[in-house]
Amino acid sequence: MTHTTTEITAELVQELLHEQHADLADRPVRLGARGWDNQLWRLGEDLAVRLPWATESADALLRKEHAWLPSLAQGLPLPVPVPQRLGAPSERFPRPWIVTTWVPGTPADRAPVTSAESADTLAAFLTALHRPAPERAPSGRDRGGPLAEHAEGFAQQLTEATGHGLIPDPDAVHAVWDDAARAPRWSGPPLWLHADLHPANVLTADGTFCGVIDFGDLCAGDPACDLAAAWLLLPDGATERFHRAYRPAADAATLRRARGWAVLKALACILIGHAGDQGRPGGKPSWGPPGHASLRRLVASAAG
Repeated sequence: MTHTTTEITAELVQELLHEQHADLADRPVRLGARGWDNQLWRLGEDLAVRLPWATESADALLRKEHAWLPSLAQGLPLPVPVPQRLGAPSERFPRPWIVTTWVPGTPADRAPVTSAESADTLAAFLTALHRPAPERAPSGRDRGGPLAEHAEGFAQQLTEATGHGLIPDPDAVHAVWDDAARAPRWSGPPLWLHADLHPANVLTADGTFCGVIDFGDLCAGDPACDLAAAWLLLPDGATERFHRAYRPAADAATLRRARGWAVLKALACILIGHAGDQGRPGGKPSWGPPGHASLRRLVASAAG
């Protein structure tokens, strides 16, 4: 992680607003969250300011959201943080930043989905999002392309997690991955993808989904990348309901690839959760449980 050298405070956010968006500057500002790429500051009750702070790539991701998400958001059945304003780099803060709508809810890593009906909600969201993307749509940094390109990363993650004693049956995990990697590639048109659907990027209330956030990895590609979310986000027994509700119904090869993406995401969550348990930088203890649950479901479904 590469932290910005400028300390981000409520006072700085208000100064930036005064300079560039003075009509918003009188709203109260308070810290909302510190994410992987950005800090999120509440701006009154219905807006938020996102400022890059921990990665060099965050600047381009914010600009991409500002360019593409407003039009996509209009057809989505769940609230998303719609960009409203773009802040330019300045002497006070040398990076771009955006003002978005605020989406209320609790991240699913802290308040997991418990309702079986949530499968229908997730399917409706991805059915609406997965529309053909235009030729100039952004490509993913490392998502939405051929799954086989991630074989080395999978092997490294599995070895690391197994070495920490976090994987009860690594051979079973490897079998799920091997089957997914052998599946035929996506042959349809590139579709719009969220491409980063993990529990911290989905909001819940009363046991079901109430919002989706962080579209920094928005790109065009293979829908299997997003369909992996069914194993990572839904409660036990809800995955098949999701598959029945998603349209058009995914073919067998796409579901096999989705399982491979789910393995990758589950291992990442497990390792990030373990780092959090150990108090290491970048670790998030709340990511471990959904990763373990996802991997357990994937292995069990393969055995069945």
